[in-house]
Amino acid sequence: MEQRKKEDVIPEINNVLNKVRPYLNSEGGDIEFVDFIEGVVYVRMMGACDGCASLDYTLKDGIESLLVEYVPEVVEVRLVTDNL
Repeated sequence: MEQRKKEDVIPEINNVLNKVRPYLNSEGGDIEFVDFIEGVVYVRMMGACDGCASLDYTLKDGIESLLVEYVPEVVEVRLVTDNL
């Protein structure tokens, strides 16, 4: 399979993130796409999602699962914090 360019994959990533955004917003949170590098999507969680006890579950079992399923180039999602 031919590898697609980063600029072709990012709109698909954002499309999936936009589908989960209403659920996050309903809990007072949000998600921001930061970057896509070598199969890894980097995101920042905001509002109530930042530091939430369910963050690992939401990130890995929710967002990562959807991205891996719908965007073949995605292999993992990693959280970016302002403390890096």
